[in-house]
Amino acid sequence: MAINLELPKKLKASAEMSHQGAAEIFRPISRKYDLAEHEYPKELDTIAALYDGLADAGQAPSAASGDRKKGDGEEKPKPAVDVTAGSRNGGTMESIINAIEMCWGDTGLMLAFPYQGLGNAAIAAVATDEQLERFGKVWASMAITEPSFGSDSAAVTATAVRDGDEWVLNGTKIFVTSGSRADHIVVWATVDKSAGRAAIKSFVVPREHPGVTVARLEHKLGIRASDTAEIRFEDCRIPFENILGSPEVNVEKGFAGVMQTFDNTRPLVAAMAIGCARASLEELRTVLEDAGIVIDYDAPVNTLPHAAAEFIRLESDWEAAYQLTLKSGWMADNKLPNSMNASMAKAKAGRVGSDVTLKAVELAGALGYSERTLLEKWARDSKILDIFEGTQQIQQLIIARRHLDLTSSQLK
Repeated sequence: MAINLELPKKLKASAEMSHQGAAEIFRPISRKYDLAEHEYPKELDTIAALYDGLADAGQAPSAASGDRKKGDGEEKPKPAVDVTAGSRNGGTMESIINAIEMCWGDTGLMLAFPYQGLGNAAIAAVATDEQLERFGKVWASMAITEPSFGSDSAAVTATAVRDGDEWVLNGTKIFVTSGSRADHIVVWATVDKSAGRAAIKSFVVPREHPGVTVARLEHKLGIRASDTAEIRFEDCRIPFENILGSPEVNVEKGFAGVMQTFDNTRPLVAAMAIGCARASLEELRTVLEDAGIVIDYDAPVNTLPHAAAEFIRLESDWEAAYQLTLKSGWMADNKLPNSMNASMAKAKAGRVGSDVTLKAVELAGALGYSERTLLEKWARDSKILDIFEGTQQIQQLIIARRHLDLTSSQLK
């Protein structure tokens, strides 16, 4: 089956719009908000207002939405596979392309952009139709990690206890991206500790709500324009309807409901790494060419200067990550199971992002290590993209389980 890898006009137009915003708004203020950590980038309000206007006209690039389930928890009917369907109608593909362009501008600013939170992808993944109506236009952060665990999402200890028509949430969440700025938080909590991971559900909680406290903001290596918060939930009462998806604990289905969130967000994080790495490659090419180094694709590698040979290696590795990420998005838009492919894209892109940006600093020499370019900043920003939404090691574990057809208890 032939696959046309060229982007359709719809996605090209959307990508161009995002690229213009990245070039004209993100890049000029990138260093400013890297140095002014925790200061809200007010310039984002201008571009957010533009997106709102385009959204009302049906022309805005899509937010972190992606594929989703029906309200009853059953999958939508799967269509016959059409290699153009994802490109023609694909919200996930559009989100991926836009994330690449925006992170070419600045990853931290992209993560700080209103209404583009990872919690929005969680809502799209498991919300009922009625919930999508209520929460479809909120700005949602996502709260999973706790002080007692990192990569093992099944180790959630935050609790949600039903009390009549309400849920009562208790627990502490750390490393919540946009935790102090987003107007809602998607919180992972267990409704029954004795039932194990099957009882872990996600809840939508307003940030300014009784029982919700933003305890502190983290000082970070990179993505400093984005706030990262610790949030505490103390006897926080929310309506019963704010549980995403079904409230029933289905031991047979297990953790699948909330884990579907990652099938949406991991390709997006891979796209962020790809965008940041592309920025480094473009800047590195300029630095090398200014130094008189010719990047000759037709010459044997052993005849090239080391810097030119390394550049070609980095570029080819980047292309592999890019194609894996597009494939995972295409699969999501065509209602094909993409869990393994999402992990493959995240693992490859996360590793490539760190490799490309750090090597760019090295090959650019003193210029790369200085603040005269953004190379050193991109190297700092890229590291988190290999960590959050599942570390490199976790992604490889998931891929191995899928290949070997083993459960999480069989392969740890």
